[in-house]
Amino acid sequence: MALKQKVEGEIKSAMIAKDKVRLTALRAIKSMILLEETKEGFKGELTEDEEMKLLTKAAKQRKDSADIYQQQGRADLLDVEMAELAVIQEFLPKALTEEELKAEVQAIIAEVGAAGPKDMGKVMGATKRLAGKADGKAIADMVKALLNN
Repeated sequence: MALKQKVEGEIKSAMIAKDKVRLTALRAIKSMILLEETKEGFKGELTEDEEMKLLTKAAKQRKDSADIYQQQGRADLLDVEMAELAVIQEFLPKALTEEELKAEVQAIIAEVGAAGPKDMGKVMGATKRLAGKADGKAIADMVKALLNN
């Protein structure tokens, strides 16, 4: 089932349960999907990769906002962002642990035959399969650490 249909079903459930925070997060996801689908030159439905990119972007936005609210001591807004982040993460694949990420990156390094820091671009290009499973910064940091050894 496509993400859009899943989200629409969840929106109905949230409306029935009168769960405002969940409803807000789900509507934000649906809005992102609709915006992407109505872009000029777009035809058909979103691919699974495009859906994961949208969800990852939404999750990153919530994390960034949460960090700002925490720095400013705004617990009320922080709680809302964290609740919305939890809803968005329900639709994302399970995040890799640090050990799993290290194993995946080591496998990618072996596949592309990277030998040192100068091959970072080649390795990062091959890490597309990790999209949605790990944060881009975490992937880059792991690649950098493994190539510098």
